[in-house]
Amino acid sequence: MTIDDIGFDPDELRDRYRRERDKRLRTDGANQYLDMSGDLAHFAEDDPYVAPGFTRDPITDECDVAIIGGGFSGILAGARLLEQGITDFRIVEAGGDFGGTWYWNRYPGAQCDTDAYCYLPLLEELGYMPKEKYAYVDEIFDYSRRVGEHFRLYDKTIFQTRVRRVWWDDDLQRWRVATNRGDDLRPRFVIMAMGTTTRPKLPGIPGIEEFQGHSFHTSRWDYDYTGGDTNGGMTGLADKRVAVIGTGATAIQVVPRVAEYAQHLYVFQRTPSTVGLRRNAPTDEKWFRSLQPGWQKERRDNFAAWSDGKRPEQDLVDDSWTDIFRAISSPKGADRPTTREERDRVVELSDFAKMEELRRRIDDTVEDRATAEALKPWYRVMCKRPTFNDEYLPAFNRPNVTLVDVGAAHGVERITPHGVVANGVEYEVDLIVYASGFQITSDFRLRLGVEIDGRDGLSLYDAWGKGQQTLHGFMTRGFPNWCYIGVSQNAFSLNMTSMFDEQAKHIAYIIGETVRRNASTVEPSQEAQDAWVDVIRGLQTTGSSFLADCTPGYYNNEGDRTESQFLGAYTPGLLRFTRLMEEWRSTGRMEGLELSLDE
Repeated sequence: MTIDDIGFDPDELRDRYRRERDKRLRTDGANQYLDMSGDLAHFAEDDPYVAPGFTRDPITDECDVAIIGGGFSGILAGARLLEQGITDFRIVEAGGDFGGTWYWNRYPGAQCDTDAYCYLPLLEELGYMPKEKYAYVDEIFDYSRRVGEHFRLYDKTIFQTRVRRVWWDDDLQRWRVATNRGDDLRPRFVIMAMGTTTRPKLPGIPGIEEFQGHSFHTSRWDYDYTGGDTNGGMTGLADKRVAVIGTGATAIQVVPRVAEYAQHLYVFQRTPSTVGLRRNAPTDEKWFRSLQPGWQKERRDNFAAWSDGKRPEQDLVDDSWTDIFRAISSPKGADRPTTREERDRVVELSDFAKMEELRRRIDDTVEDRATAEALKPWYRVMCKRPTFNDEYLPAFNRPNVTLVDVGAAHGVERITPHGVVANGVEYEVDLIVYASGFQITSDFRLRLGVEIDGRDGLSLYDAWGKGQQTLHGFMTRGFPNWCYIGVSQNAFSLNMTSMFDEQAKHIAYIIGETVRRNASTVEPSQEAQDAWVDVIRGLQTTGSSFLADCTPGYYNNEGDRTESQFLGAYTPGLLRFTRLMEEWRSTGRMEGLELSLDE
């Protein structure tokens, strides 16, 4: 195969990718983001969606299970506990309603980038038909409330309450849960169901607290200031100069909406995102009503197979995600490479070709050549989460939109009382919007914001000081009756709710069996935990090499080559992991877990 055959020089591309990565590497890695406490706490803890001044009396309560978090992971945990006959549980949620990420992320244009027929869980159980192939935030938020009503979870949930500390009480043989409302909850079991997007992430730009204009994080959008709602109508920006800092999945959706209303918009970009076509469409009701029982699991499994690098005979989802998976997966049949080296070469060339296609789309869309060049991403397609939007690139053709590329400068230099300094230039603005996402793979303590102490006062963060120590990603020795839903030593899925649901099913089974067997506690044996950690470490070589070559981002812990949360995943994929857990449950032996029986 020659350069003429493929249309690009692979050696030149590798060198370009390397240079673009190197100029963005920072010595502080993930530590570049701020711990939002003290004067910055409002960025993470203010709730613009409830009336201020809420108070209530503290609650003292004993229950079987406390679920920390009321997003999809929390409500799925509740639904699956009910299937196991566990009804005595509480959900504790910081927001004023269910929804989690979709409660907080009500910025204009907010939309799920995964097929709604896969993403929205329990569609068959609720008999619900999504309005469109890709659901917007209003529908997702309303649907999460619908799930809460269906399973009668509102009666079991404490809203507007932040958990501060969780600790094991040896005398009570129960967990204690302390909150910002002075509550003392005493559950037998705890499920940490805070998902992967729990706490907002704020870049550590000097001077943030000195800005005299208005500012907020996208997860705390201030419609009192901008006017309008998630669909637009932001007339309050008509005379405002706005800065959006960040160009990841959130900004891709925010920028076109703000551009429509702001007097002028400055978009500060450190690393450009890939931007594929969205091609949203209303749901075909006739098609939806023709689906047979079990269709959602089949569809989810099909998506997982594509994302795991398989090539199913059918593409049930048929979107830009599966187009990427098809483009970068190894061919089947007689054309399939016979060695790892051949496979890696074919996949790399296919990846290069897909990225060339995405860069050509920028040339075809953006009129100003310098802006088009700055918007081009130079890295492998899965180095950063791909984005899909039909309005983002055209927004840069508007005369009131300016792209400020700060990649070579490692980001924005500082915030002044009146604006943003980048590349030595001060841009005076009235509003700064931080579109910087969530703490996904940063320090675990920072990400959760909850102190967790097991037996003998051992902090979970100390127990995991040299890396996570779990059995199947769900439980840790020394933390009896404690379970975790999220990104850990299990299978990561791009369709988060599939991952959460499978985890919730497994955890609910463990708790149900522990109760049915009249045991007081359950936790991994040291041998089983060590063996699983060895399995995970043995799977990391290929992924580690790939991510080390990537531009900095949350997938590789901002370029920190010593540690990445995603390197702790079960890399064979969600389907393999799900089968492994189903087989584990089918034996009924609770293998690897130690149960202390009640006297």
